[in-house]
Amino acid sequence: MTLAVEQWAPCSDRARERSDPLVGTGPRGLRWFLIEVAGSWGQNALLDAPFDRELGRALVRRIEGAGMRPLAIRRTGRRAAPKAQRWAIVDSRPGRERVVWGEVPDAAALIDVPLDGSTGTPSSQPVYCVCTHARHDRCCAVRGRRVVAALAESRPDETWECSHLGGDRFAGTMVVFPHGLYYGYADDGDPVRIADAFDAGRIVPDRYRGRSSLTHPVQAAQHFAREALGDERIDSYAPIAEEAADTGWRVRLGDDRGDLVVELEETRSEPLLSTCAATRFVQVRQYALRSIASNG
Repeated sequence: MTLAVEQWAPCSDRARERSDPLVGTGPRGLRWFLIEVAGSWGQNALLDAPFDRELGRALVRRIEGAGMRPLAIRRTGRRAAPKAQRWAIVDSRPGRERVVWGEVPDAAALIDVPLDGSTGTPSSQPVYCVCTHARHDRCCAVRGRRVVAALAESRPDETWECSHLGGDRFAGTMVVFPHGLYYGYADDGDPVRIADAFDAGRIVPDRYRGRSSLTHPVQAAQHFAREALGDERIDSYAPIAEEAADTGWRVRLGDDRGDLVVELEETRSEPLLSTCAATRFVQVRQYALRSIASNG
């Protein structure tokens, strides 16, 4: 199925009209390599001009080969290249959350940065990365800039624009490091509220997509557990086990009052256009709650 020209509308507008759920939509990311690219970004921030394409390809191959996600970052409003090339390594795995910052003389030297986090300076500050990747999707630029402007005013040292995160239709999208907490529709609520909640060790359920270190079924199971029982702590409902069950999933979560067993139905949406540039309709994965019960 293709789209007639007269039907076009921004993907984030269409998602809001359909009330597309955020539940269980956080893309995977256990460890990350952040690279400051202060200037403009191509459609693929590290693979296209103005970034050095040959270097970008070598960096992405090396980073992804180590099981990490590459991400371009920049300060909002700043386009002049810094004197040194800044980078950060983020570990988002539960219990290992960590951010390490470092610098090298120039972008070419990034190829020699150890990817195990053994160099650089550990930081206890969170990192708020807001997608403003205009050449990837216009919604990320328009809505993301609203989010980053509000956050930068409140937390200038901790706020960064970033390249594509995934889930353009949920713009404005952002991720909170080191925990890898994904949020969507962030411009519809106060993004500072998300930062305040993180400072208090909590998530904001109505804007939360899921945690990057967890699978989609576990993200969804945690959502329904929080909805039913009200525990908004970041580390609540830790995953213990998950298995496919009929047309869905059975997920066991840890809880202070005893384990929970969450039964999920996995379905597909009605055909939709998932990005502004899309011309073909796709069906995306969605989750519904079958049951939730204490196992303790």
